[in-house]
Amino acid sequence: MLRSHEDLVAHRESLLGDGELPDCCIHVCAGTGCRAAGSYETYDEFKRLADPSRVRVRATGCQGFCEKGPLVIIEPHDIFYQRVLPSDTAKVLDITVGRNVALQNLLVDDPVTGETSRAKHDVRFYGKQKPIVLGKCGRIDPEEIDDCIAQGGYGALAKALTSMTPEEVIAEVKLSGLRGRGGAGFPTGVKWESGRRTAGDMKFVIANGDEGDPGAFMDRSIMEGDPHSVLEGMIICAYAVGNCRHGYIYVRQEYPLAVKHLEIAVTQARELGLLGDDILGSGFSFDIELRRGAGAFVCGESTALMFSIEGTRGMPRVTPPRSVEAGLFGKPTVLNNVETLANIPWIITEGAAWFRNMGTEDSPGTKVFALTGKVRNTGLIEVPMGITIREVVNEIGGGVLGDREIKAIQVGGPSGGCLTREHLDLPLDFDSLDEVGAMMGSGGLVVMDEDDCMVDVARYFLSFTQVESCGKCPPCRIGTSEMLAILDRITQGKGKPGDIERLQAIGTQVQETSLCGLGQSAPNPVLSTLAHFREEYEAHVNDGYCPAGVCSGLGSYRIMSEKCILCGLCLDACAFGAVVDGHRSYFIDSETCTACRACLQVCPVDCIEVVPAMNEAVTP
Repeated sequence: MLRSHEDLVAHRESLLGDGELPDCCIHVCAGTGCRAAGSYETYDEFKRLADPSRVRVRATGCQGFCEKGPLVIIEPHDIFYQRVLPSDTAKVLDITVGRNVALQNLLVDDPVTGETSRAKHDVRFYGKQKPIVLGKCGRIDPEEIDDCIAQGGYGALAKALTSMTPEEVIAEVKLSGLRGRGGAGFPTGVKWESGRRTAGDMKFVIANGDEGDPGAFMDRSIMEGDPHSVLEGMIICAYAVGNCRHGYIYVRQEYPLAVKHLEIAVTQARELGLLGDDILGSGFSFDIELRRGAGAFVCGESTALMFSIEGTRGMPRVTPPRSVEAGLFGKPTVLNNVETLANIPWIITEGAAWFRNMGTEDSPGTKVFALTGKVRNTGLIEVPMGITIREVVNEIGGGVLGDREIKAIQVGGPSGGCLTREHLDLPLDFDSLDEVGAMMGSGGLVVMDEDDCMVDVARYFLSFTQVESCGKCPPCRIGTSEMLAILDRITQGKGKPGDIERLQAIGTQVQETSLCGLGQSAPNPVLSTLAHFREEYEAHVNDGYCPAGVCSGLGSYRIMSEKCILCGLCLDACAFGAVVDGHRSYFIDSETCTACRACLQVCPVDCIEVVPAMNEAVTP
């Protein structure tokens, strides 16, 4: 049991001062992404073959570059390996660990220059990143609290409890300018201050880990890779708010590894006296309980989340009263996103001025994004606020796949908005995104090229939010359903005059009159694509075709003879006999063609284009 700040310091020094530490440490990424690629089999093989007196093998959290997994970092050789299979482990131990020679086939090749990088910091994907929240995720074993303590874990808690008053903690957080990383961007210090000012003999603190955006895994990776940072941030928050002895971490059941690591972290923190009664001899007592969500997207909204914790149906309620006045079980409650709380230990340890040196004046610090889509390098990134979209896509992402042009960037998940290539130099911060009709959201960032249909993209994201609507308020329940019906009709080639205007009108009404943030932001993908890609909607409705060739059954298909290499793949793929062999060229009979897209998908030289039906000629 650690009964004082001095005990914590002594324990850390004992961990760092052990003279029998191994000569080498192998960090194997064991986050969900790499596990899916077989990283735990690689880890087991390293453990089986390595001499524990010379080599420590550590299973870490997410190292970010998910598409290259299983990932392995070898220290002190400063070597970063990709796609390390169990069959590679013996060579790694012999050649790299034993002789300090890198295996070229496991190093990362730059997708732009072709150069090979030996060290992690030389890999393009990591070059412009600033790992703060994710700083420990690839370096500690999340199931070992001693790993966390050795790297400074719970030092901020000891500092807050022993040398800062609750008011001073809040003042430091306010001065840092930290804004909520769950999407709304509300100032964290202001929320804490409101919670402290609210009278109450019992208050609650909640960590929101209900990350439901498709393709988003920022919070999941933090909870999996560094769960103690979340716990530490929660304890500091409870101390600052006052009269708070109990907190909850709300995490969705679909995150089994995050749940497992959080449960282990809570148990280990209790065993060391970092949770429970009289933490570090300060007289302050606080404990944490996990609550698993059933996967409802609406439970990411604060009031719906609290109803879910209470055991009732997760549905938003009207505010005021705000949660800091009457939240969980009717008591004052402060709720923060997981990533927000993971920033707190850094702010307390390093100071507000240090934190404000990163990011922008109004959006200081860093932000974790899930970079996906038509980009060479995909994965989890942490970058300073204010970095431009162009830097993220080209410098970190390595550019668009196939050297194609960017068509759109979806920022903020299903509640966000689609931006165009004209927005590439837009800074990624709260206010800049709000100004152009997008939002930070939880941090999804999807890159799209000319092969993506923006009407279909809007339909996809709206279909998600429509299904996830709790149905409590009519604007969201009825409005999103009506909008989706219109989009379904348009993408099926059944659009009617006035559909575009109706989408705009309904979307605006849903935005302005819905009860909670889900409904208020649900129309964003539709309204933003209408603003920036209206011509695609008009092509679907007025000309009956999809310019990207995505929506089946729309338009006519034409083979560009000047590009055709007469491979015959389209002839073989067409199940309806619409592709005709003209001996010296192929052509498509528009009367027979069903626009099923089979020919488009198999053509190796992109010589098939989709055109409005009225402009198609059927002769060779």
